[in-house]
Amino acid sequence: MRKQLIENAAFEVATQVREVEDAIEHALAEIAELQGRMIRARAVAGVATSTGHEAMEQLASATMALVTARGGMASCHGILKQTTQLVPGLRTTGLGEGAECPPATGQAGLRIVA
Repeated sequence: MRKQLIENAAFEVATQVREVEDAIEHALAEIAELQGRMIRARAVAGVATSTGHEAMEQLASATMALVTARGGMASCHGILKQTTQLVPGLRTTGLGEGAECPPATGQAGLRIVA
């Protein structure tokens, strides 16, 4: 019973980590699209490059913050993966064929072996 509770909690954490990583990458993609639209809008309007430049700088700062957050989540993911070796019931001896943890889509099919 306790082992199942530990496995369920670990799976929920792993799934949430993956969702946060995906959300950050989605936000980065949206920012890239916004940057392109801002550049096109300035060109269509025929205004000077300096017009809206402050907004572009702020967007670049937000992009860098998200890139930093992305790296932080990657580090967090790695540390959590290593931490499983310290938790009774989560120590793995094998995990299939090295698929991502958990897979991006569908059921994870993770099997934890103590």
